[in-house]
Amino acid sequence: MSWSDERVELLKKLWGDGLSASQIAAELGGVTRNAVIGKVHRLGLSGRAKAARPAAPRQRKVRRPSLPPRPAARVIGNTVLKVALSPELDEEVEEEVVVQVRAPAVVEELFILPEERVTILQLTEQTCKWPVGDPGSAEFYFCGRRSEPGMPYCEHHCRIAYQPAGDRRRGR
Repeated sequence: MSWSDERVELLKKLWGDGLSASQIAAELGGVTRNAVIGKVHRLGLSGRAKAARPAAPRQRKVRRPSLPPRPAARVIGNTVLKVALSPELDEEVEEEVVVQVRAPAVVEELFILPEERVTILQLTEQTCKWPVGDPGSAEFYFCGRRSEPGMPYCEHHCRIAYQPAGDRRRGR
């Protein structure tokens, strides 16, 4: 298909009237929308006929004042276990930390005695490798209890880590 002078004039007129490239292509016949766009570009046709503006300007939507943004929750370290100290504990008992388990299937308190706690350097094949606390803090430790044979965790932490599929689905 070649662009004859009369087709170019019709293109200019239709473009000036505000028709879309697809509409012009359909009107001319035998040319694609992209061919029309390319020819308009090569001819340097600028601007389009502006659609008549409505007499009255559009009214803006009234926005309700927004609430100040809430600070994003910051998660550091292990989020399954949370250390919760009771305020009524005596100073001597304050040494013993009460760990509350926040897992969907197991909701019970686990007391890990200070002598059972281990550091990463003390972990062996037979010790529970369940992390407790924030890894960036000095109070971070691992459970350290005797682990199940062939498992990385003790019996209690195995129940948390390995839940049957049915229990996980029920929690949702």
